[in-house]
Amino acid sequence: MAINNINFNTHTKKFRWVFLSLIVGGSLILILPTVFIFQIKHGQEKQSQEAVAQFPVTVDPQNKIIVESEAVNEYLASPDSPLQASVFDTRETFTSIYKWFATMVANTSMYQNLALAGGGRLITITPGLRKEQVANSFGKALAWNNEDKKDFTTAKEGASLPLTEGSFFPEVYFVELGTTPEIAQDLVNKRFAEEVLSHYGESVSNVVPLNTALTIASLIERETIGTDDMRMISGIIWNRIFKGMNLQIDATLQYVKASNKTTTVWWPKVLSKDKYLKSPYNTYINSGLPPTPIANPSVASILAALNPTQTTCLFYFHDKRGGFHCTDTYSEHVKQLKKYYGQGK
Repeated sequence: MAINNINFNTHTKKFRWVFLSLIVGGSLILILPTVFIFQIKHGQEKQSQEAVAQFPVTVDPQNKIIVESEAVNEYLASPDSPLQASVFDTRETFTSIYKWFATMVANTSMYQNLALAGGGRLITITPGLRKEQVANSFGKALAWNNEDKKDFTTAKEGASLPLTEGSFFPEVYFVELGTTPEIAQDLVNKRFAEEVLSHYGESVSNVVPLNTALTIASLIERETIGTDDMRMISGIIWNRIFKGMNLQIDATLQYVKASNKTTTVWWPKVLSKDKYLKSPYNTYINSGLPPTPIANPSVASILAALNPTQTTCLFYFHDKRGGFHCTDTYSEHVKQLKKYYGQGK
C-alpha cells in the first residue's frame, strides 16, 4: 500500500511539473512576440534627437585610389560594426533566433485571434531583395492587390524622400491591418532616412554620390555570401571601375532577366547566352555601373561600398563551399576556376 502511495505521489509531482512547464512555455510563446512588437513599434515611432555620425569613406573616385585608414579598419572590424554581423557571437545568434521566433508566432492565426498583435503584422524585409519582392511581402501581409503593390513601389510627387530601388530599407516592420501603400511608403522612407540618409551628409555625398554608393552596395549584397568578403568584393568592383573595365557581374544579368517578363523567380539562374542581353543593366556589354541599384542593400553593404579593401585583384568567385577566391589576371582566374570547378569561363 505504501509503495502505491509513493508511486502515486511521484506521478502527481511529474504531472505538476509537466503542467507547470506547459503553462510557462505557453506564456513565453505569447509574451516574446508581444514584447518584440512593442520594441518594433517603439522604434518606428521614436524621434532621435542625437547627433548622428557620418559614414566613413576611404575610396577616392576622383583620384581613382583606395586610401587605407587604420581608424576605419579598426571600426569596421569591431563588434559594433554592421560588417561584423556574420561573425559568430552568442548575443547576435540569440537575437536572430528571437526575432525569427517572435515574427513567426506573431503572424500566426492563433496569436492574431487573441488580438495580442493589436490587429497588426510583422513584415521582415531581408537585404538583397528587389522592390517587387518587398512589395509582395507587404502585399501578402496586408492583402494588397496588384495596383496597391504598384502604388507602393512608385515614388509620389512632392514626397520628402525618393522611394526607388535601393531605398526599401531591410528591416522588421510592424504594420496595422488596413495600412495603405502610402502609409507603408512613409514607414519605409522614414527608416531609410534614419539608417542611411542621416549618416550620408555632404561630407560623404561629395566623395561618393548616394546613387553610386547604393548601386555598388546592391551589387555587393547580391554577390556576397556573408559580410566577411564584402569589402574585398567592393575593392575589386572599384578597381575595375578605375581601369574602365566592364564589371561583368552575374547579378545584373539576373536583374535583367527578371525585369523582362512577369515572373515569380526574381533571381533566375544565369546562362552563358544571357551575357548578350540588351539592357543598360547588363554589365557584360556596358561599361560602368548600372543606371540604378538592382536590389535593396544593408548598411553593411553600403559601408563596404564606401570603404573597400585595398587590393590588386580584378577577378573573383566563390567555390562550392562558399570560399572566396580572387586573382589579378584573367588567366589566373581561369586556372582557379578549373581547380575548383573543373572548367573555366
